[in-house]
Parts: sequence; C-alpha cells; structure tokens
Amino acid sequence: MDGHMQHDGFGRDINYLRIAVTDKCNFRCIYCMPADGVAPRAHDELLSAEEIARFVRLVAGEGIRRVRLTGGEPLVSRRIIPLIRDIRAIPQIEDISLTTNGALLPKLAPQLKDAGLNRVNISLDTLDPALFGKITRLGRLEQTMAGIDAALAWGFEPVKVNCVVVRRLNQDVTALARLTVDRPIHLRFIEYMPIGDECTSSHCAVDPHAPALNPELWDASDTVPSDELRARINAGAAAAGMGELEPLGINDAPAGAGPARYWHFPGAAGTVGFISAMSNHFCANCNRLRLTADGNVRPCLFSDAEYSVREALRRGDDMQVLSIWRDAVAHKPQEHAIIEGTQRFMSQIGG
Repeated sequence: MDGHMQHDGFGRDINYLRIAVTDKCNFRCIYCMPADGVAPRAHDELLSAEEIARFVRLVAGEGIRRVRLTGGEPLVSRRIIPLIRDIRAIPQIEDISLTTNGALLPKLAPQLKDAGLNRVNISLDTLDPALFGKITRLGRLEQTMAGIDAALAWGFEPVKVNCVVVRRLNQDVTALARLTVDRPIHLRFIEYMPIGDECTSSHCAVDPHAPALNPELWDASDTVPSDELRARINAGAAAAGMGELEPLGINDAPAGAGPARYWHFPGAAGTVGFISAMSNHFCANCNRLRLTADGNVRPCLFSDAEYSVREALRRGDDMQVLSIWRDAVAHKPQEHAIIEGTQRFMSQIGG
C-alpha cells in the first residue's frame, strides 16, 4: 500500500512511532521502575516480534516513517535483532532507532548494525560511580561508558546520550556536558517528569501497597528548568576556563532532533541539547504515538488514555487494527495537562 501522511485533529503529521518491546530491564532506575521491577507479565500478554512487525507494516501505510524501539531495556529482549530485521524490510520506514542503558551494546552492537539499526540513544545520568549505582540500583558506570564507546566504534549516527536531571540528586551537569568536547556525541539534558510517581492518587488507588518508586518521593520541585540548567553548565565551564555554550543553527542539529534545542561548546566534537517537557511544552510539534509492550496505542505520554490493538492483531483483522490506530490518532490531545503522575511506570510506557 502506498504510504500517506496522517494528520491528527490539530494538523500535526503523525510520522513517528515509539515501541516498547519489553517492560523488563537489567537496571532498576529509580525514576523509571520500582526496586523489585514491574510485575512479570504472562508471555501471551506481550506482543510477539511478528505482531509488532505486522503492526508497523500496517501503520507505515498510514504515514509512519520513523520507529524507535524502547523498553524497559530493549536489548534484554531476545527478539530485538529479528524485529529490527523485519522492520528494516518495510519500504516506508526511513529510520530505526533504539533507546538503551548501553550495558549490552558492546556485545550486541555488530548484530544491531547488521540488522539495520540506524542510531542509538544511551541513558547516562551521572559520571559519579557511586551516584550511578544509586540511580540505576543494578548498573555500573563503566558498563554504560563502554556502551557509548561501542556505539561510536560501530558507526551508529548520531549517538545521543540522555540525562534526566533531578534537583536533589545534585548531578555534576558540567562534567556530563564536557563529554561532548572530545566525543562526537549529542548529550541531551531532560527535565525530570513525574511519570508513574509514587504519590499520585491514581497510582495509589490502583495499588496502595506498590513498592516505593522514588525513595525520596520526588515532586515537581525536583524539575530543573532548562534555562537554569544551561546557566549552571556555563558557570561550571567558565570556572574551568572554557567558553560558554553557543546555540546551534537549526540546520546543524543532529538527525532525528525531536524536541531538543541544541547548543555546543566552541570547537566541540558534539552538542548539548535540552528537552524541556515541563517548562516549555513542545506539544504543538508532537509527531509521535506509542505502542506499549502489551499492545496498547498511547497517543500521549502524559495521558493514561490507551487503545488496545492486541486482540485485533491476533485475529489477523488488519482493518480493525487500522480503525483503532486512526481512532487513537484522532484522539491525540492538543497538549498535555498539568502533569501529576500516571498510572503506569515509565518502564511500562516506553519512555
């Protein structure tokens, strides 16, 4: 079928699909998952690689051109390589990317490259080994750093590194930003968003005995606005005798730039971006929908509205799948409301 652009009710081109291939992870990051992980799903609750690929084939005919694979941690899924191969074979799909903690990249990078993966985003919230252990609960800093090296060595382009900034963690953001001086990486600072927050009434109502997600019970005061963050980085750079960040022209931003606004240090090999979901909504340009690991289409990260395609996919009812997809697109909100948490954890939504 010939692809055509699909617009939502507010004229936005919907061309980008994020797919959570699993809700499992080899880390337990404190803003993403409970300490014990999410409750294991029965195997048949999750979409198979074949079902995901068939869904992508269908929505490629509706205008989807870019796919990002997330989790949980997508590289713990045994089906990730065959899934990338299947998606790569869909003619309309121009770009396949993957979000990862990087720990398994040294082992899997050559297979991922061979299967047709274009690029990776790697999560890295601190360069302090002790704080890294506290944030990830199960991870070690050297694993993620080796993952970044592997992504660069195997020619993924661009290599983006994502840092979620939480005020009370007191991360050394200047040290992170300085990684871009001699490495061609694109480091993006992301404002902390209260997703699946332990304190939300909706989550507590679902499971009042749920394990603590955020041990410190972070709240909106832990969001560091991007302008403040940039000022903090510039102050640290000046103290180190470096120049300040300079804004990048729109044509110099890395591919798949999405909602980040990019800057760079003078003469640096990479860039520094800021994703301001809280202080500066970018809803007007949002071009994405999400598919959860258990087969729900989610029009907005911050809204719990979901549209299940799992049963229609399993029946082989392609027209019903497309009808549900079009309904989800039509109900994509103009913008998200005040964010006070969601019923699902970030690991279950797919980031």
